[in-house]
Amino acid sequence: MIYLNLTLIFLKVGLFGFGGGYAILPMIYQELQSFGILTASDFSNLVALSQVTPGPIAINAATYVGFRSAGLLGAIVATTAVTTPAFVLIMTALAFINRFRQNRIVQAILRGIKPATVGLMGSAFVFMASTALLRHSEIGLAEFLQSPLESIDFVAVAIFVIIYALLLTRKIGAITLTLVGGALGVVFGLFL
Repeated sequence: MIYLNLTLIFLKVGLFGFGGGYAILPMIYQELQSFGILTASDFSNLVALSQVTPGPIAINAATYVGFRSAGLLGAIVATTAVTTPAFVLIMTALAFINRFRQNRIVQAILRGIKPATVGLMGSAFVFMASTALLRHSEIGLAEFLQSPLESIDFVAVAIFVIIYALLLTRKIGAITLTLVGGALGVVFGLFL
């Protein structure tokens, strides 16, 4: 049954996960929650691991969730499920791309998908910010507003600010910044 669940989850993600990367994180999380596979904290760890491993987030997530849920075969099943729709859609699109490139309906669909993708990325940002910058990832808005200073993880906020400042002021790659964030976590963890 777990293999069927993994297949259904990641076929759906692969088929309807427009925008890729961070835009599909809310969809992946929602699908995993519907089957009770990962907690919010586990999902946050999954995203962090996906950042420090090569490859697209959806494939890394599928491999991680599949392996964690059902071992090596689960990883293979989930990874195959998430990549199959994209492969089929790309092959189909290649066959028709020149024919429909200037089609008004296709252009209108793309015009609608672009802002939807930005909204999904914003949702992923809010989710990741709440799991990374708050002491408890399941905290509700009302609870946060009652005691915001007790809810914030100030070490995490400091690391966020440092990394963001480095990103804005220096030409440092994402991998290096991720490693710097890990190093700062160690430094703050040992001395605070």
